Amino acid sequence: MSFRVVRQSKYRHVFGKAEKRENGYDGIKISRNAWDSSMCSVNTKFVAVVLEAQGGGAFMVIPLESTGRVDLNFPKVCGHTSTVLDIQFCPYNDNLIASGSEDCLVKVWEIPDGGLGENLSESLVDLEGHQRRVGIVEWHPLAENILLSAGFDYQIFIWNIGTMEAIRQIDLHTDTIYCVAWNFDGSLLATTSKDKKIRVIDPLTGDLKGEGKGHEGSKSSQIVFTSASNMLYTTGFSRMSERQYAIWDSNSLDKPKKLEMIDTGSGVLFPRYDPDTNVMFVAGKGDGNIRYFEIEEKAPYCHFLTEYGSNAPQRGVGWLPKMGCDINGCEIARGFKLHPKGFIEVIGFTVPRKSTMFQDDIFPPTREPVFVATADEWIGGKKCVAKMYNLKDGFKANSRTATKPAVKPQMAPKKFSAGGAVKAAGAGGAPTDLGQLTSAWHTHTAEIKELKTKLATVEIKLTQYKKALESKN
Repeated sequence: MSFRVVRQSKYRHVFGKAEKRENGYDGIKISRNAWDSSMCSVNTKFVAVVLEAQGGGAFMVIPLESTGRVDLNFPKVCGHTSTVLDIQFCPYNDNLIASGSEDCLVKVWEIPDGGLGENLSESLVDLEGHQRRVGIVEWHPLAENILLSAGFDYQIFIWNIGTMEAIRQIDLHTDTIYCVAWNFDGSLLATTSKDKKIRVIDPLTGDLKGEGKGHEGSKSSQIVFTSASNMLYTTGFSRMSERQYAIWDSNSLDKPKKLEMIDTGSGVLFPRYDPDTNVMFVAGKGDGNIRYFEIEEKAPYCHFLTEYGSNAPQRGVGWLPKMGCDINGCEIARGFKLHPKGFIEVIGFTVPRKSTMFQDDIFPPTREPVFVATADEWIGGKKCVAKMYNLKDGFKANSRTATKPAVKPQMAPKKFSAGGAVKAAGAGGAPTDLGQLTSAWHTHTAEIKELKTKLATVEIKLTQYKKALESKN
């Protein structure tokens, strides 16, 4: 008698559920550019999407709460003179977004709280260096003001946006760069290229740490780090145009640890890894479904879980940071799916649980969205270690309902007077219990974070003014 053993996993029954249409964003002229980018970026305040614009490049930044149909005259970011190819929000400052364009420029924009009131054409920073169009922008995960860009001139630039100078120019590629990924602490880069090679690079020195032959197909290949030990996950195509994924050890790129065929589709597969749950979400361009896999560091390395199915194809998918997900509803991820006909659909991915208590096994401490090193410290070789945040602090027991809004991240709660909280705490004007102390602490933490964010922006502007004065003199 034979027995079938089913692998145990907390995420085997993860299911995706689309929000109602009125909770999405409609009436948007989403870019139809052929470049293989997700064309959107999401944080806990805004969703940004690249637009199909005439006579220049533009993208739209919409506050998350502004759901429904978007007005035709909704303000746009329209400072580029040619098509925008990639955008990405800063991981530790929700009001900063970087963009790369066919006009060979990288720009950094400051978005005010509450969104734009009018079209924005003046950028905070302009970065000039690329000789051809810029297809990739990526912020350093832990260092302040460090931004990466990759262009069709086969160059990678590491920028310090505070001084508007290139820290490093990496000239190791001989063909179009398809994808660039930072590792968890920002000490390594991994790239895929049209020459079908995978490279691991030291971003500070520009030295090549490893190189190997990747997927044999000619279409775009994507890459992401999956562990603190720098394991890699790639998606690509075989010589027979079959879609594949592969697992690599960055210390030995001679051959993959695992190579599996997914299907025979034609769209590029975009991976998104959640280091808290070890779940890899894979969305194919032009597909209607989103697959998810569970990653581990030992053989067999990757396990297929299930998939979210839909009849509507996707132009790209943006992912909300973990601190914006509905912790009360056991939501481990939230995707913003771009439909070709101008609709952004919100999809929540949930682990079903009966208990209304905080589920610490699926919500371990997550990376806090703050930088841990200044640009100068990182350039000087400081090792970055992420600060962790306990999601239980944002959990409210027994508050689960049929229709649940996302839990607001405790790092950026709605503004209210800390003095008011203290006065209401007790007759003596001081907090009298743990709940009031916690509330006052979160309020002060949010105020400090907001002030630091504003100070960082002011420092960038002061540096620009100083350089402008020095050039005049």
